[in-house]
Amino acid sequence: MSMDLDPDEVFRDDEDDPENEFFKERDNTKEFLVYLVDASPKMFSSTCPTDDEKIATHFQVAVSSIAQSLRTQIINRSYDEVSICFFNTRGKKNLQDLSGVYVFNVREREDLDRPTARLIKEFDQIEERFEKEIGSKYGIVPGSRDNSLYNALWVAQALLRKGSAKTADKRILLLTNEDDPFGNLKGVIKVDMMRTTMQRAKDAQDLGITIELLPLSRPDDEFNVSLFYADLLGLEGDDLAQFKALIGERFEDLNDQLRKRMFKKRRVRRLRLVIFNGLSIELNTYALIRPTNPGTITWLDSMTNLPLKTERTFICADTGAIVQEPLKRFQSYKNENVIFSADELSEVKRVSTGHLRLLGFKPLSCLKDYHNLKPATFVFPSDEEVVGSTCLFVALQRSMLRLKRFAVAFYGNLSHPQLVALVAQDEVMTPSGQVEPPGMHLIYLPYSDDIRHVEELHTDPNSVPHATDDQIKKASALVRRIDLKDFSVWQFANPALQRHYAVLQALALDEDEMPEIKDETLPDEEGMARPGIVKALEEFKLSVYGESYKDEDSNIEGKAEPTRKRKANAIKEYGNYEWADLADNGKLKDMTVVELKYYLGAHDLPVSGKKEALISRILTHMGK
Repeated sequence: MSMDLDPDEVFRDDEDDPENEFFKERDNTKEFLVYLVDASPKMFSSTCPTDDEKIATHFQVAVSSIAQSLRTQIINRSYDEVSICFFNTRGKKNLQDLSGVYVFNVREREDLDRPTARLIKEFDQIEERFEKEIGSKYGIVPGSRDNSLYNALWVAQALLRKGSAKTADKRILLLTNEDDPFGNLKGVIKVDMMRTTMQRAKDAQDLGITIELLPLSRPDDEFNVSLFYADLLGLEGDDLAQFKALIGERFEDLNDQLRKRMFKKRRVRRLRLVIFNGLSIELNTYALIRPTNPGTITWLDSMTNLPLKTERTFICADTGAIVQEPLKRFQSYKNENVIFSADELSEVKRVSTGHLRLLGFKPLSCLKDYHNLKPATFVFPSDEEVVGSTCLFVALQRSMLRLKRFAVAFYGNLSHPQLVALVAQDEVMTPSGQVEPPGMHLIYLPYSDDIRHVEELHTDPNSVPHATDDQIKKASALVRRIDLKDFSVWQFANPALQRHYAVLQALALDEDEMPEIKDETLPDEEGMARPGIVKALEEFKLSVYGESYKDEDSNIEGKAEPTRKRKANAIKEYGNYEWADLADNGKLKDMTVVELKYYLGAHDLPVSGKKEALISRILTHMGK
């Protein structure tokens, strides 16, 4: 039996490869999300200004923000599943047949499923079709026992029964501008409806479902969360105060708020830090700042447009029969075939269990910035499976902070075992006012040879050029001039990625026009032209390049000008040619670039560009 195998393919095991854990969808990072959108008449009568200063209803703002979130999710979080549900509606459409609740969906898709291009395209038209197909009405009115908010929570909870709370995050995102849905009721009826609705919300939370509120309010009519939703969400004390402070911000930039909820910090991987035999700490890992990369290529069937799946069948070369248990063959040093079963090969390539194993501790002074090979991972304890992990983790973390030590551990992995450093972090207040919890950062360390090489580079004083005191002074003055107030890297989007996603969106939605992409990384030419900045920039150039600094721009077409020495030489050579005759007879094209620059240099014209550009510049100057 003969089988040709690629050793890299045999020993590769992507599922246990932490190198790919941040760029590959995992079951424990999947999210199920239900948008609950209030469709009462108040959502249509309340108006608010949009970015283009047009008046829009709260319903229009909510629908537009959800549509934008779906476009983002279908590219960046395509494995998440969503459902869109309207409540306080005239029509009803849900599996429970409850009044006042309408689950919006399209053909060939479950009510809770991955977003599709058809869903996005039809949801974009929801405003035009809403009154005809769905309709709006007040669901909680005096004299009626119909509680549409209760029904909406019930429908959302039923939609989120799919999957397990251990393998997916389940959330309900409620968008409304009604801060007191039971305000029209009085007496026992009001108390009873509020009690049953809160109990429905508590039942959902007990099942691992998170309920979040996005309140919509006007500047003259602030959303009062204390009337009802504070009790429903369980907000009190500092949490209630922080929520109230964010109410205005939540509405002013609803797209950003939805994006934050779409890309909230999620657990990436569960690990165990093995202290020694019988004692371990359960850890959850969270990805911090990561570079955004275009998604991996997915091959699709040309007829059905469905993803292709690769299937491999092992066939015996002697009999042609299908081998049920694939066997692997390798050549030994004695030219004899050695046969391994799949289970045996799995054990051969198992270097470790895939967890952290503590090796010891070292002083923090031994850990340098350049030892960090790639973005670190934040680790936090969990008591889900190993009871007492949090207590042990806190004791270890506080001891490391007090003794100024970091832990060295072996990060076992089938394809890339390596050493890592666990650096303790105390509670930190960020410049934006957010509090980062205490924990540890997992830092990937280089191999020992790489460390020695990097240390040699950093200990060589001649390996890095040094600036003079004057250059440092001029650079500092320039930086102070162009310093951006309240700068944040989050203010700028990667234009290349934006264009990449725009192309994907246009292809997926069959759009005729490409969305316009604004390059936010381009400099502010008007601001850079201010006299103070121009003066500081010229002084900095002069301190670095000297009087001939203009030569640095000689490769920029249309901006390079000859220096004084070159101009003197150009004037001297200029008199050796009959330029008018050469231009009239069309012989400029027979001259060399150097000769053409004699004319340009003598007349203080730019000397950059190709030969055709130089000839055109000469003829223009001569008026021909």
